[in-house]
Formats: sequence, structure tokens, C-alpha cells
Amino acid sequence: MHKIIIAVMLFVSILFFPSTVFAESIPRVQLGNDVLMDEYYEALTNKSIGLVTNHTGINSSGENFVNVLAEDENLNLAALYAPEHGIDGKALAGEYVESYAHEELGIPVYSLYGRTREPTADMLQEVDILLFDIQDIGARSYTYMSTLNYCMVAGEKYDTPVWILDRPNPLGGMRVEGPMMEDKFISFVGVDNLPKAHGMTAGELARFFNRKINADIKVIPMRGYQRNMIFQDTGLPWVQTSPRIPDIDSAFGYMATGLGSNTGVFQADDFKWIGGSGLHAESFVEELDSHNLGGIEFTTEIKNGVAGARLTITDYREFNPARTGIYALATAFTMEDFNVPMSGDDIVMFDKIMGTDEVGRHLLEGDSGEQIEKAYAPGIARFEEERQRFLLDEYAPEVLVSVNETLVQFDTKPFIDSNNRLLVPVRAIAEELNSDVKWDGKTQTVTITTEALKIRFSIGSNHVLVNDTYKTMDTAPVIKSNRTMVPVRFISEYLGHQVEWNGKWRFVEIN
Repeated sequence: MHKIIIAVMLFVSILFFPSTVFAESIPRVQLGNDVLMDEYYEALTNKSIGLVTNHTGINSSGENFVNVLAEDENLNLAALYAPEHGIDGKALAGEYVESYAHEELGIPVYSLYGRTREPTADMLQEVDILLFDIQDIGARSYTYMSTLNYCMVAGEKYDTPVWILDRPNPLGGMRVEGPMMEDKFISFVGVDNLPKAHGMTAGELARFFNRKINADIKVIPMRGYQRNMIFQDTGLPWVQTSPRIPDIDSAFGYMATGLGSNTGVFQADDFKWIGGSGLHAESFVEELDSHNLGGIEFTTEIKNGVAGARLTITDYREFNPARTGIYALATAFTMEDFNVPMSGDDIVMFDKIMGTDEVGRHLLEGDSGEQIEKAYAPGIARFEEERQRFLLDEYAPEVLVSVNETLVQFDTKPFIDSNNRLLVPVRAIAEELNSDVKWDGKTQTVTITTEALKIRFSIGSNHVLVNDTYKTMDTAPVIKSNRTMVPVRFISEYLGHQVEWNGKWRFVEIN
């Protein structure tokens, strides 16, 4: 019945609203909680449900998922569980979070960042199934995924299934970087043997964690997500994940500026500035620039009398947050005598964040960012190989095409042909480039026109008529899935646009 209602609503929406408006109102990516309600609703109707969530737990339409479950008379939401920062996300980092009874719903809100960080038997006593729905930021030391790990441990102990409602990794799934976590340094700010940036979604991390835990888990994957997407590609609304991560730039800047715990090198402005007492701002920025870190611009800035650098992200795919953080820290240490916290019987927070004491040893030796990166590179290579079996096939990267920073949505997938050229559906790309498109089925030709230009392609021919002059391409248009596919670079550049191809991310940017 639930699916029938959704289908009827979908039909009514299509019937009464223009298709373009309807398409723009739906995010490109549908979250795991949307898929849960669409495909697994019946499995929930006879269950007592526990939900691990916070204020980030919204669906693709921006609705609070607690309310979605609580307001459904066929579902029994029995308990909520809050991570660090609390159910509303307002508690500061490290601040104790209390358990309490929800005033409106009359159900317990159990804290997993108070007297315990793992659900107890009592907390799970009335629950048949535990749902996990929290937005992460893709950094090992961000504790929401540690809470997921502990929930899985509890699920295994107390025979409670854990379902992970998947969400995007905001940094994308193509970036794996930073020192690996060693067993000795595992803690709540680094709960498993991961690099600083793991490039995995919550669901993929759950699969990875489960190699040690063996819990009864189910990952509810997203629809429309690819691991070569960054958050801006998803069309989803960003929700401040914690008090110091108000926007997407803070999420990207977290590992680039926040690695210097108790060293004297510190972050400010919600992870958009890094500096330390004794630094010379101009020299610091000049040295950072010399490393050509990519996707980032450093500018000198004095904050409260302390010299440092402001970070402005210029290319979110080229920017490598964890690598940038290592280089920034090493650069600061080569320029000034900062403190290196060292672990003894007690493990210091700096080593917990790094996942190892090797970074501290490199800093004591005065080693450069390049030397530190070279030292952890073999561990990254091993992890890259290991993680493959935990990645979800549904998220395999297809080619993405962006026009003026907005992804183009195609009804037939772009593909790279035997001539190593990317072909895309002509109508979709031409209309995004403000051109008119006309197809002639008899002659098998497609004509793209602007006020100043007329381009005519013929199926199977590498000759193109541009105004009154024939040009030659090194490939030819084809028909695939009833769509005319043309080379994206040719059409874009003739229409006066610049085209850039990022092979690692399988991403085309047209401006």
C-alpha cells in the first residue's frame, strides 16, 4: 500500500507539473532513508525500531527522518540514540551528552556520548532493529562513524540487526590519503585501521568494520550516487554536521587544518585557517605555495596576533585535505620550534588523531611533507587494495559532466568510445549550452544552432558541417539507447566553451 501511494503521488506530480520543474525539485541522489521507505517499508511494519541519528538525519526532501518514522501510524519508533554533539548537534566537541525522554514522542533518547559510547543491553531491550542514519564528513577522526562501529559491536553482542541508511561521503570516494591507523593507537577518534581520509560511505565503512565484528548488518544503498561525486554533485541540502562544520568548505578543511592537536599549530574559522605563534605569515604561505598542493589557495592572515594562512578551495576535486594538512603541519614545524606531543604509557591525542606516532617522529627530525608522505604511502597502497572488497558495486563511477558547475543529468549514460572520445546525448548537452537542437530522422542528422553558429552532425560520419565549412573529427556520432551521442569536447569547444577532463575522477568540466 505504501508503494502504491508513492506511485500515485509520483504520477500526479508528473501530470500536473512540467517535467523540467519536476526534475529540478528532486535531488540527483536519493538517500538510504528514502530507499528504506520505498523498498523496505513492509519489513519495518512489524518491528520495534531504534534509530541512531541526529539533526543531520533528514531525507532527500529535507524532512527530519525522526518525524517521518514517528508520524507513520504503521511504524513503531521505540527509541533514539544520540552521538557526539547530541541529537540536535549543538553540544560542543567532547561535551558530555545526557540521556533523556523525548518530550513530544515519549520515547527514550539514549546518549552514546555520555556514560557509555556503546548501546547497552537495556538500551536495546525493546528494539527489534537498529537503524543508523547520520551524515559523516569522510575523516577517520570524526566520531560519528566510531558510533556506528560501536553500534555494530552492540548489535552482535545482543543479537540486534543493524541497518545502515547510506549517505554520501562529502569528499567523494576517490580520495584515500594520510597515515594509517595502527592498532596501538585505536580510540574513539580512530576506531579501525583506516587512513586519515578513507573515501568510503557509512555503508561501505560498516562492511569494512564488520570484518572484525561479524554483526548482522544490512546496508540500504543510495540511488543515483557514484563515488566520483563530491557532495555538491548530489543535489542534496547540506546540514551543519556539528558546531564547527557549518558548511561544505569546513568539511573539506577539517583534515587540512585540524591535525595539530597540542602542538601549537592550530585551526580557526571553522577549519578555514591554520597558523601558530612565531610563524611569519608571508614566509609560511610562500612555502606552502611551493608544494603545488592543488585545488587550494593560501593567503596570509593574522588572527588575534597569530600569523597563519587562510585556505580558499579553488577546485574541490583537486584539493587533497589530508595531504594538505600533513604538508601544512610539516611546513610550520620546519619554520618554528613547535611542540611534538609524545606518547608513553598514555597515548596522546596528537597520536590518536594521526593513528600513529611516526608522524610525530618525522616532525622531531625536521622532515618535510614529502618525506612524511613517502613514509605512509605503502600503507595507503595496501589499504586501497584491501578496501575494494567492501565498496558497493552500486556506486561504481560513471562519467560525470558539469556545465558551469552544475551536473548535467542524462537519460543515457555518456561513454568513452574506441577512439578514446567521450560521447554524450546531444540534446541534453546542447540545451545546457544554450543551443537549439533539431533531429532529422530521414537523413540521420542532428543540427545544433545558436545566433552565430550552425553545427550539423551525421550519424556514423566524422565530417561535421560548421556553418558552411566541413570539419573533420577523429570519431563519429552514434545512436545508443535511442539517443544521438556526439563527442562532448567537439560540440562544447565550437560553442565557445572550455572543456577539462579529470581522468582520476572521470569528470568533465565545461565552462
